[in-house]
Amino acid sequence: MIHHFLLYLLLIVSSTITKTDAFYLPGVAPTTYHEGDEIPLVVNHLKPTSFYSHKETHIYSYDYYNEKLHFCQPAKIEKQPESLGSVIFGDRLYNSPFILNMLENKTCETLCKTTIPGDDAKFINELIEDDFVQNWLIDGLPVARKAHDPRTNSDFYYAGFDLGYTEGISNDAGEEGKTFYFINHFDITIEYHDRGEGNYRIVGILINPASLERDDVDSCDLTGQAKSLSETEDNEVTFTYSVSFVPSDTLWATRWDKYFHTYDPKIQWFSLINFSIIVVLLSSVMIHSLFRALRNDIQKYNELNLDDEFEQDSGWKLLHADIFRSPIKLSLLSVFVGSGFQIFLMTGFVIFLAMFGLLSPSNRGSLPTVTLVIFALFGFIGSFTSMTIYKFFGGTMWKMNMVMTPILVPGVLFLCVVCLNVFLLFSGSSDVIPFGTLCAIVGIWILLSLPLSFAGSLIAWKKKFSETSLIFSYPPTKTNQIPRQIPVQPWYLRTIAASFVAGIFPFGSIAVQLYFIYNSLWYNKIFYMFGFLFVSFVLLTFTTALVTVLLTYYSLCLENWKWCWRSFIVGGLGVSTYVFIHSILFTKFNLGGFITIVLYCGYSAIISLLIGLCTGALGFLSSLLFVKKIYGAIRVD
Repeated sequence: MIHHFLLYLLLIVSSTITKTDAFYLPGVAPTTYHEGDEIPLVVNHLKPTSFYSHKETHIYSYDYYNEKLHFCQPAKIEKQPESLGSVIFGDRLYNSPFILNMLENKTCETLCKTTIPGDDAKFINELIEDDFVQNWLIDGLPVARKAHDPRTNSDFYYAGFDLGYTEGISNDAGEEGKTFYFINHFDITIEYHDRGEGNYRIVGILINPASLERDDVDSCDLTGQAKSLSETEDNEVTFTYSVSFVPSDTLWATRWDKYFHTYDPKIQWFSLINFSIIVVLLSSVMIHSLFRALRNDIQKYNELNLDDEFEQDSGWKLLHADIFRSPIKLSLLSVFVGSGFQIFLMTGFVIFLAMFGLLSPSNRGSLPTVTLVIFALFGFIGSFTSMTIYKFFGGTMWKMNMVMTPILVPGVLFLCVVCLNVFLLFSGSSDVIPFGTLCAIVGIWILLSLPLSFAGSLIAWKKKFSETSLIFSYPPTKTNQIPRQIPVQPWYLRTIAASFVAGIFPFGSIAVQLYFIYNSLWYNKIFYMFGFLFVSFVLLTFTTALVTVLLTYYSLCLENWKWCWRSFIVGGLGVSTYVFIHSILFTKFNLGGFITIVLYCGYSAIISLLIGLCTGALGFLSSLLFVKKIYGAIRVD
């Protein structure tokens, strides 16, 4: 049964990947141009590109019109409209002085002349050294360089292009150094599809940037000497550009296909299939052993003469009078579980939408925007879950629980983001989330999340439990007033040790996908393999529930009735710790500067904690259903 289910998921992944080439991801309506129509060129932030092991890494961006960069500016700089998610993820879109008209080729057009002081030249050279790239957009498409992947023997478009490049030099004494060359000429190639009757659509943008040291302003000889920036004196720089239009057979509906390139696809397939096989084999053995042991236990316990033999027995049935005892800090536990379950459902829903192409990269920021809105909408489910758990264990301060659930986790998360925003502000980065955007986030929380959360809590509190329902039912056994003493537990089943053992398989299911997600978050890569991510998410869910239930069962067999917090911690602590360690190892400890270290570790800690809440909630809820099921199957007088 399990292997059939996983095979079905793999078939979904393969069909989804195939369909990527067959239809356009919705999000933005096509723009049809006619000959001579103006084509806007929009500039975005400067961002660090792929990580190089021999260089320090940075994760924050700079505004394109930063005064130290001295790029050519239009007569009036106008901020372009952006979605909420686009702003949160650092996009800063502005108009540009480039004049592009449909089907009008240009050669060596002067954009502007500027003077770059030595101090600013040093800043630019540092960005060149750190592999910062420029990001432009034309008709919603990233201006890209054509690249070749020898592993797949395929060409693809790589979004963004270098700010400059370096060249190693050595003097007569054998001392080595570097010369920094600044890009000041842009050869832009616009690929268009002719739809007939004078209608054209843009289907690709390529750029060939160059550094030119010129004596003649009108010269764009690409074979000449490159332009270097002196850090001790002023530098006169002339920016020029050329434009050429090339017809293409590519349809507008498939124009993003050239940007979607899977790095190491064999690694993804191999890791996914290999881990799926391991999960199927281990889970089959574990489930078979667990069910057989439970069946024997339940049969034996139900056949016991309780008056004579019960006290001589040992095992999980002896805990029937303590198993549903209210845990300490019940309100806090229920809030964590409710918020974690809310994050879990939000993540699964967003990945599902993205897997079927409903969140388009052409609609910049659609993924984080939808994620934020879905999280707010699912506040109803999170609060409903939290209050149901609180009521099940006999909590009485329901109003406090109703208020804490929508405030605690989102509030702490918001404060962390604001604190990291302060560091971005000190770094001079363009990634600083504007005050207006922060107010918009608070507005969504107040106007959407809070009312839905309060409604979910009220409905859960007023809902009557029944004897037959698995979820909305009273505990199947009564609880004694005096708690049972817990025997000494073996070290490997203690909470912390068990957490790190339990976290191995859930982390293994998402480790490869985390690598590609980090590349997308920090290093200007487009992530679109949501089919792989969806299967990894399912494996994460399955392994977390299975491992946590198994450890809960063994803990009960050793007469440890304190399973509530334990199942939450076992489900969340190990995998969140592994995710954080993985994120640090991803940088190879080459983070550049104190602010970068704080920002990277801070964001990584937030991601790890959210994953921990998600898997912790899964661990608790699966253990709760398991415990209710097995104790409801035995006779207790």
